[in-house]
Amino acid sequence: MGLFDRLRGDGNPRVAFIGVDGVPYSLLSENEELFPNFAAIADDGTASEISSIVPPESSACWPSLTTGKNPGETGVYGFQDREVGTYDTYVPMGREVQAQRVWDRVEEGDRRSTVLNVPVTFPPQRTVQRMVSGFLSPGLEKAAYPDDVRDYLESIDYRIDVNPKLGHESDKSAFIEDAHATLDARFEAFERYIEEDDWDLFFGVFMTTDRVNHFLFKDYERDGEYKDEFLEFYRKVDDYVGRLREALPEDVTLIVASDHGFTSLDYEVHVNEWLREEGWLSFETDEPEELGDIATETEAYSFIPGRFYINLEGREPRGSVPEDEYDQVRDRLKADLETLEGPDGRNVVDRVVEKEAAFRGDHDDIAPDLVAIPNHGFDLKSGFKADSEVFDTGPRNGMHSFDDTALYIDHPDAAIGDADLFDIAPTILDLMDVEYSRGEFDGASLV
Repeated sequence: MGLFDRLRGDGNPRVAFIGVDGVPYSLLSENEELFPNFAAIADDGTASEISSIVPPESSACWPSLTTGKNPGETGVYGFQDREVGTYDTYVPMGREVQAQRVWDRVEEGDRRSTVLNVPVTFPPQRTVQRMVSGFLSPGLEKAAYPDDVRDYLESIDYRIDVNPKLGHESDKSAFIEDAHATLDARFEAFERYIEEDDWDLFFGVFMTTDRVNHFLFKDYERDGEYKDEFLEFYRKVDDYVGRLREALPEDVTLIVASDHGFTSLDYEVHVNEWLREEGWLSFETDEPEELGDIATETEAYSFIPGRFYINLEGREPRGSVPEDEYDQVRDRLKADLETLEGPDGRNVVDRVVEKEAAFRGDHDDIAPDLVAIPNHGFDLKSGFKADSEVFDTGPRNGMHSFDDTALYIDHPDAAIGDADLFDIAPTILDLMDVEYSRGEFDGASLV
């Protein structure tokens, strides 16, 4: 069905958003000869590095990008969060996102949204035209709405995610093959529904880029064994973005963005073990497995990525730090983090962000008290085990970064400047002429 075959009648402008999870701007901008389609968007519109959010983890980033609000408003701070008033933890899913998504605002304006493979959207909403939930969905059968979408995706061997376990093998061939197959099916689905031309907002995310970066990014940055395979994968990403751009009707503005940047990984830092060795954290058992195993005398504990919590009286069930000592204890922990050195003598942490500087909203009762943003080369892990190594290496050789997030806008009136993830949602609404109050967002339109 083409543009002029539909009974639109409103003439409102439309937007297609393509997410490329974890793609650093520097990778694309420094290799324009390899990625001509990204370069063409930059030439015809605008492109730049932007900032991610605190913390720069996909589970927190995508809710913020799609709502224009910080985790204090979305209620999602990372892959794992803590229940209020307990030591119970949970993995946030779509229903835990407390702020209004950009596609909900579009649907409220009697316009239609197709949403495919966005992380932290399970279960799929039945208030949108069509939705396929992304990362963390248990399987395609329950992740696709309506049923005809599920049936089509099954017919093309669509998969929600790669098999990350394949990346743990020393031989990455099977992982790379799986990444290509996942990317191919995702592109086929995106192209199919873009060409349906029955939507006002198309919102789709390629997450396979993040997976490839986790296991191959150091090969790219430091001329490793799989550098050629890494670049070949990204040439395909560039080709697919170009083909999707060509398929868009003339009344559609294309936005392409990542949710955080990427850099090479040298050391995984098991910060709960560091906290234990430094006397901040202790356990009630010799074989701890979860947050609930921490002992009463614990002063601080951590969740990924780099989120630190004071074990505060009246907030945590077995809180040991009196409220009138909170600032003093937090300052001491911040100072310890700022002086933490890795095996190579470099500082592990670039900066430490205090809670009130990063989070505002009705859901800051589960916010971390501090977030440590690591220097490139370090990845802050958590886990509740005793006697592990503080510094270790694993199968991953790439890690997220706060900086070097990518944004491309194919519109002559867009100006990116000093932007971050929070600016994307109001920019989409502005481009679509969807009304909103400027005070509703932590960002502002770039148009």
